[in-house]
Amino acid sequence: MIVLAAHGTRDPTGPAVIEALADGVRRAMPGVPVRVAYADVRAPTVADVLSQHRDEHAVVVPAFLAAGYHVRTDIPQQIAASGHPSAVLAEAFGPAPELVAVLIERLVSAGYRPGDGVVLAAAGSSDHRALVNVHDVAYALGVRLGAPVRVGFAATARPSVSDAVAALRAARPGARVAVASWLLAPGLFQRRLDDAGADVAANPLGAHPRVIDLIARRYQAAAGALLAA
Repeated sequence: MIVLAAHGTRDPTGPAVIEALADGVRRAMPGVPVRVAYADVRAPTVADVLSQHRDEHAVVVPAFLAAGYHVRTDIPQQIAASGHPSAVLAEAFGPAPELVAVLIERLVSAGYRPGDGVVLAAAGSSDHRALVNVHDVAYALGVRLGAPVRVGFAATARPSVSDAVAALRAARPGARVAVASWLLAPGLFQRRLDDAGADVAANPLGAHPRVIDLIARRYQAAAGALLAA
């Protein structure tokens, strides 16, 4: 069993993306049950789902682009609280190199042109290691685009996306600015990105086939370790 564990949001478009990802994994792996859970805000929680399926081997795949508090602390605590005898936690999504290709695809679809300044917009975290993940992705994106990429955050960390956009405009007068969305789904953070004052604002990664493939691989790696234990 895969438990796809997302952050949770009150915006209905967020859960719709998570369900689309779960449906994609079900199609890709028809013999493996896939259930959705949330680390915060929405139900069911990870503990809820695991406690209801204690007779199934379970791999919790965190649908997070960086390994911050929820991945390192909250979800492991929920796994422990569930009383599930064999649940294991897979790696988070980020900073998976293949998702950089999705970033570029979303940028191009939004209207990015070679020569545009680029800001990578992420959710933000109080966990330094999660912020390092974001900067790693920005570096990888810059290598692919052939130009440095600045980082901005929608919440918690600094600089904000709007400040990063403004700083890039000041550094490159007259140049266009594009924002790449290092977010999984629409919601409040994406709206902040859209309102940051850039010429181009890309959509979130969403239920892209590469994200679905990544979930399957995260599951397979963790399940292999579980069976070998």
